[in-house]
Amino acid sequence: MGLFKSKGDKEIEKKMLIRRTINSMNKQIAKLEEQKKMFVDKAVQAKKSGLDAQYELALTGYKMTLLQQKRAQEMLLNFEITSQMKDMTMMTREFLGGMSVLSKEMAKLADEKEFYEVQKQFETAMGKAERQAEQMELFMDMSSDTFKTAAGNTAAIDDAELRGMIERDAGKDAFSDDAIDKELQELRKKLDSEV
Repeated sequence: MGLFKSKGDKEIEKKMLIRRTINSMNKQIAKLEEQKKMFVDKAVQAKKSGLDAQYELALTGYKMTLLQQKRAQEMLLNFEITSQMKDMTMMTREFLGGMSVLSKEMAKLADEKEFYEVQKQFETAMGKAERQAEQMELFMDMSSDTFKTAAGNTAAIDDAELRGMIERDAGKDAFSDDAIDKELQELRKKLDSEV
């Protein structure tokens, strides 16, 4: 392999880096999903064992993981959207490069008056392209602010709902007070019917 990379090789490397970044972010989101399940399991264990401090700690860990997961999803979406915008910008740049070449060729073939009209159209197109780039930058700034605002305004996790879910899971244990009481009642009924 030579010391100098071709333009095509550099583009392939950039696309591979983008793909690796997206895959890495997706893996992180999946890992956070597993972490949430682990905190629910720990909360259930703590509830069954009557360990209130550990129960609260598990709930806090769950909430923090959920917020991290939301941030990671926002970052992934921002990255994917920006990647698509980069592709559109590259296409626009190639178009403008082609227009520049065509304009030069046309200038050689056209008389001065026709060249003036082509140049005027080309300058208009370039001005529109610059305005488009400025609008794109403004859009990116505004969307970033919107994402930040949305992240800050996410509704708090309903503690009562989360606690209820964990307590329901904890109550399903064969050794819970409810399960033992129910089994004793059934045993008494069985014994009474045999007597």
